[in-house]
Amino acid sequence: MNRSRFGDLEVLCRLPEGTARDTPLLFVHGAYTAAWCWDEFFLRHFAAEGYAAYAVSLSGHGASRGRAYLDSFSIADYVDDVAEVVDKLPVSPVLIGHSMGGMVLQKYLEKREAPAVVLMSSVPPQGLLGSAFGLAFSKPSLMGDLNRIMGGGRPQMETLRHAMFHEVVELERLQRYYHLCQPESHRAIWDMSLFDLPMVSRMQLPPMLVLGAENDVLIPPDQVRMTARRYGVEAHILPGLGHGMMMESDWRIAADPIVAWLKSQDL
Repeated sequence: MNRSRFGDLEVLCRLPEGTARDTPLLFVHGAYTAAWCWDEFFLRHFAAEGYAAYAVSLSGHGASRGRAYLDSFSIADYVDDVAEVVDKLPVSPVLIGHSMGGMVLQKYLEKREAPAVVLMSSVPPQGLLGSAFGLAFSKPSLMGDLNRIMGGGRPQMETLRHAMFHEVVELERLQRYYHLCQPESHRAIWDMSLFDLPMVSRMQLPPMLVLGAENDVLIPPDQVRMTARRYGVEAHILPGLGHGMMMESDWRIAADPIVAWLKSQDL
C-alpha cells in the first residue's frame, strides 16, 4: 500500500495494477471512522480494476489534522478537505462517499463539479432526523450507544457489530474495528441533522449511483430511496448487507455494481 500525505490530511492510496484507467477514485468515509475503512477491501480491489484509488481521512479523523479539536469541524470543513485533495490530484476523480461521506459529497456538489458520484448508504438530503427518530423507536439501545460514542465513550462491541454489519464478522476483525473507531464532531452531526442540508438547486449534478443495503439499521432502504428520488435516479438496494457494506465479508456485493457502473459511464 502506498501512503501519501496531502499536506496535513491523511490520504491512503493504492496505485492501479495493469493498464491504468484515466480517472482516479476518491473515497470519503462516514462518521466515527477514517480512511482505514476503505483499505480493508475496496482500495485494493479498485486498484486491481485499473483505478488509482485514494481515501482521505477528514479533519479530526485518523492521522489527519485536528484530532484534538474534532468538535470544531463542520460539514463545510469536510467539504474543504475533499476539495483540497481533489486539487492535488492530476485528474478530477470520481467521488465515492459512505454515510456521512455521502452528505459531504452532496454539499461538495453545491460548489464544485465532479465527473461522477457514488453515494453508499448516504445520509439523505433531508438530513439525519428521519433515520434518528426511526432508530430511537426501533433500536433504542443502539441509539443510546451511538450517543455514548458522541460523548467520547466506548460502545459495546456487540453494538458496533449490530450497527455496521449484517453478516457474521470474525472476532479478531471486529476487535480491530472497535479500537479504530472514534468519536464524531457534534457540529458535523448537527449540520447533517438540521443546519447545513444540501440544496439540489445549487448543484450541477453529475452521473450518480445511489446504493443502499437491505439490512442497514442506520440508513435503511427507505431513506436511500428518498435520496435517489431527490436526484432523479434509481436506488440500488444490495441484498444481505448492513451499513458497513464495504467492510462486510461479502463486500464484493457492493464493489461489483460500482465497477460495472463506472465502466458503463466510460470511467
